[in-house]
Parts: sequence; C-alpha cells; structure tokens
Amino acid sequence: MPGTNLTREEARARAELLHVDAYEIELDLSSAPDGGTFRSTTVVRFASRTPGASTFIDLIAPAVHEITLNGTALDPAQAFADSRIELPALASQNELRVVADCAYSSTGEGLHRFVDPVDRQTYLYTQFEVPDARRVFACFEQPDLKATFDFAVTAPEGWKVVSNSPEETASAKAPGRHVFERTPRISTYITAIIAGPYESVTDVYENKETGQRVPLGVYCRPSLRQYLDADAVFEVTKQGFAYFQERFDLPYPFAKYDQLFVPEFNAGAMENAGAVTIRDQYVFRSKVTDAAYEGRAETILHELAHMWFGDLVTMEWWNDLWLNESFATFTSIICQAEAPGSRWPQAWTSFANTMKTWAYRQDQLPSTHPIMAEINDLEDVQVNFDGITYAKGASVLKQLVAYVGKDEFFRGVQAYFKRHAWGNTRLSDLLGALEETSGRDLKAWSKAWLETAGINVLRPELTVGQDGTITAFSVAQEAPALPQGAKGEPVLRPHRIAIGLYDPAPDGSGYLTRTDRIELDVAAAAATPVPQLVGRKRPAVILLNDDDLSYAKVRLDADSLAVVRGRLGDFADSLPRALCWAAAWDMTRDGELATRDYLELVLSGIDKESDIGVVQSLHRQLKLALDLYADPAWRPEGKARWAEAALERLRSAEPGSDHQLAWARAFAASAWGEGQLSELSGLLDGSVEVPGLVVDTELRWALLERLCATGTAGDDEIQAELALDPTAAGERHAATCRAARPTAEAKAEAWRLVVVEGQLSNTVQEAVIAGFVQTDQQELLKPYAQRYFGVVKGVWEERSHEMAMQVVIGLYPTIQVERSTLEATDSWLRDEQPAPALRRMVVECRAGVERALKAQAADKAAATAG
Repeated sequence: MPGTNLTREEARARAELLHVDAYEIELDLSSAPDGGTFRSTTVVRFASRTPGASTFIDLIAPAVHEITLNGTALDPAQAFADSRIELPALASQNELRVVADCAYSSTGEGLHRFVDPVDRQTYLYTQFEVPDARRVFACFEQPDLKATFDFAVTAPEGWKVVSNSPEETASAKAPGRHVFERTPRISTYITAIIAGPYESVTDVYENKETGQRVPLGVYCRPSLRQYLDADAVFEVTKQGFAYFQERFDLPYPFAKYDQLFVPEFNAGAMENAGAVTIRDQYVFRSKVTDAAYEGRAETILHELAHMWFGDLVTMEWWNDLWLNESFATFTSIICQAEAPGSRWPQAWTSFANTMKTWAYRQDQLPSTHPIMAEINDLEDVQVNFDGITYAKGASVLKQLVAYVGKDEFFRGVQAYFKRHAWGNTRLSDLLGALEETSGRDLKAWSKAWLETAGINVLRPELTVGQDGTITAFSVAQEAPALPQGAKGEPVLRPHRIAIGLYDPAPDGSGYLTRTDRIELDVAAAAATPVPQLVGRKRPAVILLNDDDLSYAKVRLDADSLAVVRGRLGDFADSLPRALCWAAAWDMTRDGELATRDYLELVLSGIDKESDIGVVQSLHRQLKLALDLYADPAWRPEGKARWAEAALERLRSAEPGSDHQLAWARAFAASAWGEGQLSELSGLLDGSVEVPGLVVDTELRWALLERLCATGTAGDDEIQAELALDPTAAGERHAATCRAARPTAEAKAEAWRLVVVEGQLSNTVQEAVIAGFVQTDQQELLKPYAQRYFGVVKGVWEERSHEMAMQVVIGLYPTIQVERSTLEATDSWLRDEQPAPALRRMVVECRAGVERALKAQAADKAAATAG
C-alpha cells in the first residue's frame, strides 16, 4: 500500500503516459468560519499516450462523493483508496470530474485555517510544497505534469481571495464568488489560494524603458496592519524586479505579484506563482536589528527569483530541488550585494556567517549527501530541505560563477530560460547552456561537486626564511572521512579560491587591511603550489578562500592564527572577519578550539565587530557552545562570565542602537544568578532602565521566558503579560513560558499537550517544545529521554510530516550529553527499524550529542593543559 507516498518510478511512468492540459477547480470555502471540511470540485482534462491504459490521480480527503471519467461514474468506494483514485481504461483524450469534501488543516499543510484571537476572524492560505495540493483538489501531484489552472472560489462575503492570477473583472457574479483568470502552464505545487478578511496595500512596478507594468500587492491580517511597512517591502521587491529582469534578460512571467504575510507558516516563504506566501513574523511588531530586515529582504528576493527559476522553468523531479533552492539563494544574495540602492551591499558577509555555517554543519552529519541527492520518493524529498540543498548548493553555485565568469554564467542562464520557458528540466540542461557560454567543460566539475558528499579542508603550508620572506607556499587539501553511516567516499575537489594577504594599515589606525589578493585554481590534489607568493615578505595574516569564493573549511597557519586570536576584530572589512569567525566556530565544533578559548576569542573581538548580523550569530554560537560543548565542571563559570559580559555591554552600548538591542537579548537569554535575574525583573517591571533601550512587546516576552525558566516568574506573570498582548504571537509566547517553568508539573503538562494529545496547531506545538527544552534543566528533563524513544515511532506514523518532524527533532534528548543517550539511540535504531526519513532525523540528532561529547572532552583537556 503506498499510503501518501509516491515513488520516482511511479512518477516517471505516469509522466510518460500522460499529458495534462487543464484543471478547473471550484472550492466552496463558505464554511471556513466553522472549520471542518469544504467542498472541492475538480475537472481535469488530460491526454493518454496509450489508450486503454490505467493510471491514478492523487487526493487526500475525508470523503469523495463523485468520480466521473469520460462520462462514466466510478464508485468512490472502489476507486478511491490510500490517497489515490484509480483511473481505468483511459481514452486518448480524457475528462475527469471529482467532487470531494477536503479538510481544513491546522498543521500548515494543504489549506491551513487560523482564527485570529484579536478579531476572532478566520484566515486561510494554502501551502502545497511538496505534495499537498492533493489535500485541496484532485491532481497529478508531480512537478513535470504541468497544466493551466482555472480557480473559482466561494467565500464569505467581504473576504478577499487571492490566487496565482488576477481575479476576473466580470461585472455580474454571485456574492462571495471569486473567479480567476487562467494561469499559464505551471506545476501543482506552486498553485495557491489565500482567503480571509486580509488587508492590502497596492503598488505597481514600472519599467519606463519597456512600458512594463506589474501590479504589486502586500497583504496581512488587520491585527498586524499597524506594523506593516509595505513601502520597505515594495522597495526591495522593485529592486529585485529590476535586477533579475536585467540579469535574466526575460520579463517577469506572470500577470501580477502579490506577497501575503500569513499566520502559522511552517517555512520562511513559498514561491507560489504570482502569490507568494510569507510567514507573518516578518511583519515586525517590535524593534528588530538591521539583520532581521536583511534576512527578510533575502527571503523576498529568494521567492521573487523563483518566479523564473522554479516556476517558469521547473525541475522534472525532486532530485533537482537543490538547483531550485540554491539558485534562488545565490541570486537573492548577489542581488542584495549588487542592486543599485540596496541597503545590504555586505550581503556576502551575512551569507558566509549564517548560510555557510549551516551548510558546514549539515555536511558533517551522518546524513550528508551529494548536492544532487538521490530522491526515490516523496519521503526522501521532505527531509531534504536542508543546509546542503540550500546553502552548500548556493556556495557551489558561487564557486561556479567564479569558475566560468559572472557574465558567462548569466548569459548561460538567459539561454536556459529562453530555451525551456514553461517546461521542465534536468541539471544537464543548465550545465549545457553554461558550457556553451563559457567554453568550459563542466562534466568533471559536476561530478566532483554535485555528485559527491562531504567537505574539504584547506590549509596553508609555507616556510619563511630568516629575512621574513616566503620561500615555499602551497595550499594543502584534505578530504576527511565521511561520518560513520554516510554513503560515499571522501574526495579531493578542484577549488577556485582567492588568497588574501593582510597587514596592519600604514596609517596607524590599527586596522588589518588587505595588501594583495591572488586568485587561483586549487587542483583536486593533496597540495597545490602557489609560486606567486614565493619571495614575498610574509604578511601578518594569510587568509585562504578570501572573498569566500569556494566551499571548504579553512584553517590558518600558526602565525596567522596567533594574530587573529588577538586581533580578529581589527580587520577593516566585514567579510574577512566573518570568515575568521566562521573558522573559529568550526574549530570549536570540531574540538580543535576549546569552548573556554572560544569564549575568550569572542570577548576579545566582538566589541570591534560592526556587522550586527555577525554579532548576533556570535551570541547564538557562544550560548550553544557554553550549553553543550563546555566541560560541565567549568560550565557554570563560563556561563556566569558570559552573562556578566553581556550585561556590561548592554549598559555601555550606544543608546537606541542595534547593538544595544542585541546585547539586551543576549543578556535575557543568559542571565545567571540572583543579581542578574533581579536585573531582568527590573527591566520587565520598569524599575531598571537602560538609556535608549525600549522594552517593547517582544523584548518583554524574552525577559519573561528566562524568568520563567529559572523559576523567578510563574503563572501570574504569564497571565499578566498575555493580558497586555492578547494576540496569536502572545499566545505562543505564553505557551513557551508555561512549558519553560522548572517544575515537574509544567514539564508533564507540556509533554501531555504535545505527545499524548497532539491537538495543538503547528506553531503552538513548536512554542511548547521550545519552552520544554531548557539547557539549564538537564536533570529535570532526564526522565523524558527514555519516554521519547517509547513514543517517537508512533508519533511519526500517526501525524503529518510537519507535526511529526517538530516532535522528532525538538524532543530528542539533545541536552543529555552522555554516552547513555548514544546507547539508547543505537538500541532504538536497532530494535525499531524506523522508516528512512525518521531514521535520518534521529541519526542527525544523535550526531549532535556525539559531537558535544567530543567538544566537552577537548574543553576539559584544555583546562588540564592550561
């Protein structure tokens, strides 16, 4: 029985048999305020290349009332089972009509239904990637069976309804009925319906040279309208339109472009054609740092890039998901870095500091896989939205651009879009276009980079004469063994890198500035000589992979490392600082740099770090290191030192600055001891003030969560705060605070809500899990480790993918950094024989504990050595 799965072979056979022409879909959402189910009517017209053959169409629905194929009624009781409707004896041209009752969801999958506690109104949106259009209408749910779509929706009067195409402007129509223009040929997973009493702001993108006009819309719930900075969203969007249309040499391919901030969204955003949905946490209710605006802008540009790469030209099967996501990520970053008027020309610094570290972590897990992963079925792809698919892929594309040349790369992309518009492609189609424009043979490059797993390490090897000149220099490359359980073999790869030479600035400013840069190809070999450096005076710092052109872990030579340890904050430019910070963090995760030494490095350099995104990343990384990688015997000392440092910097930061807010949040997350917790309480009740710091709604919740987690605040304080913020966000924060309380009763209640009852919505469940797991509560949570292994398989089998994944990853006993956790995991894996997707997630969690044990041992050894 297939359940809700679909294999690649089944999809290939169906694509060889069928050509899908058009869908007509009628949805009656008038029952949305009451919940339950809605009536879905689908008419699909398609051709069969083999008359007389049989196939199936996909549908997940509580009830099917009518199935009519070519005028013949099929018995739903016989034809519909296991998420499929069997279609026998096809004609050469076919018309299928399916009438079903489909279910509203609270999981962020299919048609999600949300009731805003502020206005008690109902808001709907669809989320279909990967296989959830079938939860709303009958369809051939695979990306290469494109078709046109005609949507008609009946909704409560007064509601706004948005779909991929503009609404028809016919003057006579029934109240509450919305009919939309036919879409171009697109895949099922990027169709969309968003409905409810949303509020909107409109604008137009105009290209005065071509006369192009694209209607733009931004939507959100009325309860968020006061916070919606639509002008800023439109500004980024228009920059993206101008940049992408020039780079791609192809006009925006759809009739309008709406961006809808929707509640309880599982991802950052979704590239529905012409109707992008974005998580409404990007409508900032309180002050945030510029890094948050930069992150939102990257998301906006990422989804806009998908309109060409993903929506206009679509992967044939999910094994090329990486190309969709990597291309959108790469182009969103380069747009931020290069588009005229962009606020974030330093975007590659943020990429190196966040996306790359995500990729490096993912690539060192037992589940590491080639960028072009083997996707055998839908369950494979659902766990493949990972750091390799997004961040490593984008990093490799960046290197590819350096390898073939930026202009040649985009000329190839232009040819690719023109050649395959409205069609489906494979990786070879893009590489073929790039070979044509660059003259490079990319087959060997593709094999080395896209078809193998793992990460290389690059180190400088040099000798220096007594006069201080370099007498020999080479780039050494290592291919560490893949983690135990990973498939494949380690390989050396060709790299396009730059080597940066840094010395103190001659003006006496104290900055480390780049005095020279050498760009070269590193061979797929153990060592690549660099004769250009021989005979030159040795600089203070030699930085491999300067400008972050390639994807590799980089290490510094001993003399450079000594300079960086004392002067990391002195680099004049943000990118080399970010690369050194990333290398230090990677060394800490690998047990090459003790956590206590990483703490000292951060404290010595963070005050000179101007990039707020880097500062906030250092805050997160150091907290993780202290929580999990520090020797338990030293951990209290390290955490107390960090909390005191955070408080000192909060008090000394420029009033009202992003750095002040970041330090306030860092202190709120790490306050330690009676005096510091009293400081938190004072900030919350107003008895303590820091000049320039506005303790607004989101910061208040951050303060309260730490107070609840330490037992300093409880139910009364939570209820009082919720009364001040009776919103959906407030309810989520309150759920986190309740679950964070350090009592057996609070933990038992959180476990009951998430594991036993399992009726929470997706975001409330996520909030409860976030509160439940507190690293300071290791002893209190220890009994739940064994309970986890007793329930996790049942949760996976009984719940939807998104809801099960939250439990599997969120409740794994990550903070129980003990050999017993590894042993319990191994026993469960051996005895339960979990499904591959579940196995992968648990094995990844296990790897985190194993890494933490290694790092703790390294930290302990450093204390002994000291």
